[in-house]
Amino acid sequence: MEIKVSLIISVFNGEKYLRECLDSVIRQTLKEIEVICLNDGSTDKSKEILAEYSKDSRFKIINQENIGLGASRNKGMELAKGEYIAFLDADDWLVDNALETAYNEAKNKNTDITMFQMINYKENTGEEKKNDWFNLDKFDKRFKDTVFNYQQTKEFLFHLSVSACQKIYKRSYLERINAKFPEGIYFEDAPFFFNIWLRANRISIIKEYLYYRRSHENSITAKCDEKFFDVIPSGEEFFKIFVETGNYEIYKEELINFAINAYRLTLNSITEDAVEEFYKRSKRQFKKIVNSPYIEDFKKYMSKGNQDTFNNVLNSKDYEEFKKLNVNSKGNF
Repeated sequence: MEIKVSLIISVFNGEKYLRECLDSVIRQTLKEIEVICLNDGSTDKSKEILAEYSKDSRFKIINQENIGLGASRNKGMELAKGEYIAFLDADDWLVDNALETAYNEAKNKNTDITMFQMINYKENTGEEKKNDWFNLDKFDKRFKDTVFNYQQTKEFLFHLSVSACQKIYKRSYLERINAKFPEGIYFEDAPFFFNIWLRANRISIIKEYLYYRRSHENSITAKCDEKFFDVIPSGEEFFKIFVETGNYEIYKEELINFAINAYRLTLNSITEDAVEEFYKRSKRQFKKIVNSPYIEDFKKYMSKGNQDTFNNVLNSKDYEEFKKLNVNSKGNF
C-alpha cells in the first residue's frame, strides 16, 4: 500500500484522552496512512491502550524510555515512509476528513507546507474557542486557493501559529532541509516552525477546521511554571535560525521584540516558586546578549516596554530590586 500520510503521535501518560485521539484516526476518510505512535516512557495505561490499536496494521507502536517530545517526534520522522507527514498530540483529535483534506490540498498544489485551521477545546467547560492565530486570520484573500512562499508572509510572520500539529509537510522537503525539533526542551515547536517556514517556497492554507486542540489542567501551557524556563533555549534556537537562513537583517526588529517579549510575559505570569530562578536565568541570558554582536540592534529596536524589562533585569542586584524597578518603570508589564 502506498502511504500518503505518516501521522506521528508521541504519547506520555495519555490514558485519559488517548482512545478519543486514536478513534479519530481510525475514522479518517483517508485510509492510506501509517500511524506512528511513540509511547514515551508512560507509567499509566497508555501502553496497554496503544496495544489495542496495534491490531490495525497501519499502527506502528514504539515503546521507549522517556526522551521528550522533540526527540520522540524526530524519531517518528526518521521512521516515516509516507509522502507527507503530520503530527497529532495524544490529547487532541482530528475531524474525520482532516488528513484527506490536507493531503489533497498539499498534493494538488505540490506544497512543502500546508496549514489548516485549528479549534481550541476547553475541557472544563466544553467551550470551543477560536482565536486569530488558529483561525489563520492574517491570511487575507490574496492567499485564497494559491501557492505562496515565506517571503509573502513577512508582514505578519510573528503572528502565525507555530504549532507543529496545524500543518502537513512534504516528507522529502523536511528531509532535504534536515528539519529537526530541538531535543530536551519545551517550546520546541517555535524553532521547528521558523526553520521550516523560512526555507519554504511552496506553502498553502486551508480555511477549514481540521484539528481540535484540547486545553486542560495538565496541558504543558496550562500552568506557567518551571517548564517556562525553556522559553530561553527555545528563543536562542530560533534566533540562530534567522541568522543561519540569512533572514536576520530582514526581520531583526520584529525578531528582537518577539524574543524579549517572551521574557516580559513569563516574568509577569510565572508561578511564585519559579519566578526568582527565571529572573536569574534571564539575567544570565541578557548578559550574553550585551556581549554579543547584536547588542546595538537590541538597543536600537527594542520597544520601550521591552527595553525597560531588559535594563531592569540587568541593573537589579536581585529579584526584589527588579520588582521595585519594574513597578516604577514606564514600561511596566
